[in-house]
Amino acid sequence: MPDQQKIVPIKNNYKEGQNLEFGPWLSQASILIVDDEPGIRNFLVKMLKPRCKKVVEASNTREASLALDKGHFDVVILDNIMTGQSGVEWLVEQRTIGFFADAILITAYADLETAIRALQAGAVDFVLKPFRSNQILNAVARCLDRIRLRRENFLLRYELEANSNEDSQHNRLIGSSKAISEIRNTLERVAPMPTSVLITGESGSGKEIAARTLHSLSDRADQPFVPVNCAAIAEDMIESEFFGQLKEVTSETLGRREGLFSYASGGTLFLDEIAELPLSMQSKLLRAIEDKKIRPVGSEREVPVNVRFVFATNADLPLEVEEGRFRSDLFYRLNIMHIAMPPLRQRSGDIKELAEMFVEKFSLELGVQSLPLTKTVLDGLSKMEWPGNVRELRNFIERSLILGAYPTQFQTKNTSIEDQNSERMDKVEKRHILKVLETSNGNRAEAARRLGISRKTIDRKCAQWEV
Repeated sequence: MPDQQKIVPIKNNYKEGQNLEFGPWLSQASILIVDDEPGIRNFLVKMLKPRCKKVVEASNTREASLALDKGHFDVVILDNIMTGQSGVEWLVEQRTIGFFADAILITAYADLETAIRALQAGAVDFVLKPFRSNQILNAVARCLDRIRLRRENFLLRYELEANSNEDSQHNRLIGSSKAISEIRNTLERVAPMPTSVLITGESGSGKEIAARTLHSLSDRADQPFVPVNCAAIAEDMIESEFFGQLKEVTSETLGRREGLFSYASGGTLFLDEIAELPLSMQSKLLRAIEDKKIRPVGSEREVPVNVRFVFATNADLPLEVEEGRFRSDLFYRLNIMHIAMPPLRQRSGDIKELAEMFVEKFSLELGVQSLPLTKTVLDGLSKMEWPGNVRELRNFIERSLILGAYPTQFQTKNTSIEDQNSERMDKVEKRHILKVLETSNGNRAEAARRLGISRKTIDRKCAQWEV
């Protein structure tokens, strides 16, 4: 039996994640305890239940398998020596059919062979009997830290690969026009609900910003927001990227890679460019949405997922359905709550507020003098069509700040900074472009993307400067 030491209640509010002694994630953890000894199970439940979000117990491996079929667990605490099937045997079996959670093995026999078999089966920690409560709590905390780091590393790497130079995660829904005010009110109303949301609109109209706003207003705000560009993932990779993959590494060990659905667990999964999803994947997505379960590639088990779905597209989905490129049943499943983002030309009253934000943002980031938004400039901006919407306005302001002046048609003859200080502006432009080239390691395509100008412009400037 484990050491039945008295468990001193921790004064912090566990449910709000304030238990710093065993890490900030313990209060949100889901734990499965598998042991055929009632005394040990009761001890572990008594210790973990006040501190964790969910604790489930199983008296044998059969009950444990049923529990895994019904719900998601972050950590499984597993006894090795049990009546019938041993813990290691069960763990090996579960890994082969799709079990991704971290496992802590508890045993009274600390022989090398058991330890090796446990590691091969995918156990991440090993606790010897008799054990103290702190040993188990620390083992669970280490697992949760690893899970969190694994998730954060994956999502950060994914965002670095997928995101353009828009810093959209730092933006917010800007504007006080009637159209934007109505959208903001709709987002506030639907945010507390689990309902899936479909956001449509032209490219650059702020669909992802609306999705992030929805996430920040929901009760999932402290959980991951995972943006996925469906058009950017190769067709032969999209299923494993979405659902994860189970694959054999050697004859004795198994490799596992969790997918975006699992990493978004508890949070919001934002599927952008949903119309670009291959037809073969649309049926699998429909089933995942309806059943709240996914089947990793190579797995025999369906894994429960807890995510809020937000979809976006700039395509005409009814037309896509009519022409057979998008499943009608998936469209009707997505189109429960529809938010249409207006193009910038239909909300010209927001241009001043957006332009002021971009001027302030980029003048600080670029270290250049801000440019005044005179009436002449604002009138000119409000008359433009802006086919690229807010993204185009953003690039326009950044480019103007780099060059030190707005285009000639936005200036009066008396205030044309470009005419009065062309030599100084040429130097500012050269210095900034060369600095961006240096930070891009000489990659002209990447520098052009960051500057919001074409590659040809970079090539022409470099030829002019003989660099």
